[in-house]
Amino acid sequence: MVLLGVNIDHVATVRQARKTFEPDPVMAATLAIIGGADGITVHLREDRRHAQDRDLKILRDVVPCELNLEMAATEEMIEIALAVKPDMVTIVPEKRQELTTEGGLNVLDLRDSLKEVIKKIKDGGIPVSLFINPDRVDIECSKKIGVDMVEIHTGYYSETRRQAQLKELERIKDAVAYALNMGLKVNAGHGLNYYNVKRVAAIRGLRGLYIGHSIISRAVLIGIEEAVREMKKLIKEACMDV
Repeated sequence: MVLLGVNIDHVATVRQARKTFEPDPVMAATLAIIGGADGITVHLREDRRHAQDRDLKILRDVVPCELNLEMAATEEMIEIALAVKPDMVTIVPEKRQELTTEGGLNVLDLRDSLKEVIKKIKDGGIPVSLFINPDRVDIECSKKIGVDMVEIHTGYYSETRRQAQLKELERIKDAVAYALNMGLKVNAGHGLNYYNVKRVAAIRGLRGLYIGHSIISRAVLIGIEEAVREMKKLIKEACMDV
């Protein structure tokens, strides 16, 4: 069964709009777990635009399932990861001006620095994943620099429609199969929603899907527990159809 990791950053975004104490992403994480989430993802950005250090520390204390820390490959974030000890770290590209992560890491250009970061985090006993584009060269490079797993960027698939979307789906399928063949664990995420998730969830060998915006958006209307239950149901149906 494909795992569902729920990203609670957008709850923190609403809170930070007023710089107040609500809604609390930690409470959202608890409700997501009650709704069936297999894990919680939080992205601690350099500029702290949504999740705060306090959120990460409390989440580490209260989340009983997988806690996935998304972070940039910086010394500050390495120190935080080694101190907090999340269950896994996903290294993502990060730009100050972006609304959300816009694409996978440029693994080739960053391979030397990424290799050092991966080693430091793994030496601290934390598995590391790289957020990458569905590209064989990036997968090969990720394997060579010592990563444990990769998360395939599904944003291009999510942003397209009809034949273009089917073409992107094939790219994702090829990337997943290629990464598995190289001995990597494979996750996927970015832009997935209630209308496009089943085709991705049905891909053989996927370890987990990491979804945030669509679940939190639906939660505004129907509550986070029910929103998570609906997404889990779609993933289960897709896995059963394989």
